[in-house]
Amino acid sequence: MTEAHLFPGSVPDWSTQKVIHRNTLYPRSHFYLYDNEEQALTRDITKAKVQCLSGTWKFAISKSPFEGPRHFYRKHFDTYGFSDINVPGHWQLQGYGKGPHYTNFDYPWPCDPPNIPYEDNECGRYVTRFHVGDHFDRHQLRLRFEGVDSAFTVWLNGEEVGYSQGARNPSEFDVTKLVELGRENVLAVEVYQRSDGSYIEDQDEWWLSGIFRDVYLHAFPEIHPTDVFVTTDLDGHFVDATLNVKLDTSASSRVELKLLDHTGQCIVSDTKSIDGSGKFSLPVKNPHKWTAETPYLYTVVLNFLDGQGCSLAQRVGFRVAGLIDGVFCVNGKPVKFRGTNRHEHHPDHGRAVPYEFMRRDLLTMKRHNLNAIRTSHQINDPRLYDVADELGLWILNEADLECHGMFRLKDNALSDSPDWTEAYVDRARQMVCRDKNHPCVVIWSLGNESFYGRNHQAMYDYIKSVDQTRLVHYEGDQQAKTVDIFSRMYSEVKWIEEFAKERDWVKPLVICEFLHAMGNSCGNAKEYVDAFYKHPRVMGGFVWEWNNHGLRTKSKDGEEYMGYGGDFGDQPNDKNFVMDGMIWSDHVRGPNLVEYAKAIEPVQTVSLQGNTLTVINRYDFIGLEHIEATWEIRADGVKNLASGNITIPASAKPHGEATVKLEGYSSEITNKLSVESYVFISFKLREDTNWAKAGHQLAFGEIQLSKPAAISESLPMQLTSARAHIRKASDTGLQITSASGASKWSFNIVRGILNGWNRSSQPGLNLLSEGFYMDFYRAQTDNDSHGHGRRWSDSRLHQTGMNVRQVKWMSISGGAQIEVTARIAPPVLAWAVDTVFTYTFRGDSIHLHVHGIAHGNDLPDTFARYGISAGVKGVSNVTWWGRGPGESYRDKKLSQSVGNWASSVDDLFVDYEFPQDGGNRTDVRQVELHGENGRILRANFGAQDGASFNALRYGTMDIDAAQHPYELRRKKRPDCVVKLDWLHHGLGGASCGPWTLPQYCLYTNREFDFQVLLD
Repeated sequence: MTEAHLFPGSVPDWSTQKVIHRNTLYPRSHFYLYDNEEQALTRDITKAKVQCLSGTWKFAISKSPFEGPRHFYRKHFDTYGFSDINVPGHWQLQGYGKGPHYTNFDYPWPCDPPNIPYEDNECGRYVTRFHVGDHFDRHQLRLRFEGVDSAFTVWLNGEEVGYSQGARNPSEFDVTKLVELGRENVLAVEVYQRSDGSYIEDQDEWWLSGIFRDVYLHAFPEIHPTDVFVTTDLDGHFVDATLNVKLDTSASSRVELKLLDHTGQCIVSDTKSIDGSGKFSLPVKNPHKWTAETPYLYTVVLNFLDGQGCSLAQRVGFRVAGLIDGVFCVNGKPVKFRGTNRHEHHPDHGRAVPYEFMRRDLLTMKRHNLNAIRTSHQINDPRLYDVADELGLWILNEADLECHGMFRLKDNALSDSPDWTEAYVDRARQMVCRDKNHPCVVIWSLGNESFYGRNHQAMYDYIKSVDQTRLVHYEGDQQAKTVDIFSRMYSEVKWIEEFAKERDWVKPLVICEFLHAMGNSCGNAKEYVDAFYKHPRVMGGFVWEWNNHGLRTKSKDGEEYMGYGGDFGDQPNDKNFVMDGMIWSDHVRGPNLVEYAKAIEPVQTVSLQGNTLTVINRYDFIGLEHIEATWEIRADGVKNLASGNITIPASAKPHGEATVKLEGYSSEITNKLSVESYVFISFKLREDTNWAKAGHQLAFGEIQLSKPAAISESLPMQLTSARAHIRKASDTGLQITSASGASKWSFNIVRGILNGWNRSSQPGLNLLSEGFYMDFYRAQTDNDSHGHGRRWSDSRLHQTGMNVRQVKWMSISGGAQIEVTARIAPPVLAWAVDTVFTYTFRGDSIHLHVHGIAHGNDLPDTFARYGISAGVKGVSNVTWWGRGPGESYRDKKLSQSVGNWASSVDDLFVDYEFPQDGGNRTDVRQVELHGENGRILRANFGAQDGASFNALRYGTMDIDAAQHPYELRRKKRPDCVVKLDWLHHGLGGASCGPWTLPQYCLYTNREFDFQVLLD
């Protein structure tokens, strides 16, 4: 018998959970060393004892680790056949491999942990060359990778260095013996697209591979710190503090510690000898406290006085976080999270996010009143935490762990398996060790959607063994058996209310995901936020999520768009479920964010009595002294009526009410108004901050002062004997001429619709490209298609047509009238809406009254709208009195104030990255459509509450059919689709969460009766 041969000779490191790292150093806090204190205080990495190896590397890819050049790591290997690639970056976004792949939770390979397919596991081979100067002599040289997805093996100068996995965690190797000073060094890295670690990296995001964060060569002198852990304690009154610095060293050394304030003034100092490990504990008298509202940073300087010497600077914020009587508090004060989940994303670079792009994200958050980030679902670029420390943002820091797709096998097959315990604990260890010195980090999280098992307990036990200063979160521990916080996602408001009523639980509740912001979404944000503030033990929540994850690409015809699942040939995929953020993929725009910002604004307007305004201060720590406020009167059709300033008192305590005076305001200003009016109050920054300029609006309020006139008061009066004339113009049509002759209308009696409107100024032009018809449907939003919209489709709401039963016309006092009795119904099904339309023609206007009732089998429980639609020619601009300037819906209108607004038709449209209904304006009293020759049409809703309009260049079914904006743009119409709604269904959050709240639904089990005046 011949000897048997095996392939592979052994199980690869990347296909067994038994190998997580080989030859990596124990994880440490994130810091850079400098030659001296002066350089350390600059925090300039270019002056640190480090060499950045990022840049353009040589690259080759193969379909499997077993294919491709096997000896590429050798020092003299010829990389002639290799291509260039940018590090940091993902190879899929630089033209290599199969391309990006998106799934929500399904693994795009067979679910068979820990096994990874040998033949379908792309392998990227990287090579770079670099020189190291003699100034790194007599140093320990550490090769550090901040992030490599998913696993990798490293060689230096032809010698294997080690292996590591944990895609979003750092890995550090001691390469002192392998680096050749003064010579060219060759670094080779073999990156595996998938590893056993990928089973617990199943986050809802793109599967992208490569060296996506920076690579550094650190030089640590022979005597150096190996780890630093800074904590602060406050006394029982949260006034005086103790600074604690735990220090691990490579050898014995005298170490000088200084605490500097933000001006560089030394507050306290000490020097002691540290041999291996030691601790400083220094009292600090009443330091400035760090909070998200007052992010005051001190600097701890550590100077190593022996050997070659070195220095490091670690910023510190004095704060304590924990529970007081079951309430989450920082520095003894209750805190509410007004947060968001944030995945790392860039439309061109994926998770390789440039620093300025990331910083802009956090600045945008601050400018929109957010105060917290959940780093879903992995630790982020280490620089993000520096920015959060500076700007003031709470961080719920989450371990790089999710295995949602394991439900295909068994929910807790990994989470409760002892074979996977070390893999889980390693994720917690990497997170805590790296980020423990950041004051912004107030909670650790054990990951996301990984069910629950013994391995979560092991993670918790590890964290508590090294850090008792922070709470631990994990939503999968539904009963909070292990963790310190109850956590839920996508709970209904009424569930939060019921949960919060319980008095026997001692742990707080956080809503780690809510308001699924997919497409046109974030309905009923106010109800959630009000519930958070109503109940002390509800910590607040984190919207899902910050941004869409679209990747910039082009159609076959060169049209640029943001791609989602399936756009890159990726199968299986979860389509556009990756487009679920408050802002779009460019991280610039997004009406959902504008709405959320209003819901969480720090100043709430409550009521107005005389000139005394009552407000609520929703800040957690500060008053309102940093704010300046103004008021103005807004009235329908009236500009610059009155305005003034508001004096902000110093008595506005956090979470409390205060009263302010509207200087110069009197109710007499509006007593004589016959139109609707509001007082609008604006709260702005008084001075510049590090995140916004003076004058930045933080909040606004509005209070109605006078009511709108009823529509009956707008009907034209018959002052002469002239009146509208009606006649039968053909077998199928009527013609109506206005009293003045300025308008002629055509009415189709077979179809029962007004299908012609001619002005005397342009007698040959019919303003209507499509006649007015009753409309109950809208292009479906993402929430609709996962909620009420399914029923609309099943009930064929989009296919309804009007079947005329009778048309009656007559001359009446002062005009003419047409009454249409009709049945509006879809094909196939038996439900219908019996409707009576009454058109009254007086003067140059039409008063339309609609009455109806829906009934029958398979009737959907809701409609999308109660309104009329038409095609109108020549419309370029719109003006209106109502909410604006942006889009608004019944449950998404907080952010849009009532006023006189104007817009072009094109600017009204909200170009969602997955086409859907958008651009509606609600609480409208009147709207005017304008063309190049002036007003074309005006609609007056009178005192009807909740009326809305839309004007757009696209048909409803064209929007429904389009999968991308460029497809919709091909359907752009020359005319304008005008929608006038008496009521419009809310948005809700059913794409992943509760459906539209009942008070915002248009239920069909009631009669409707509406009217509008058209002229």
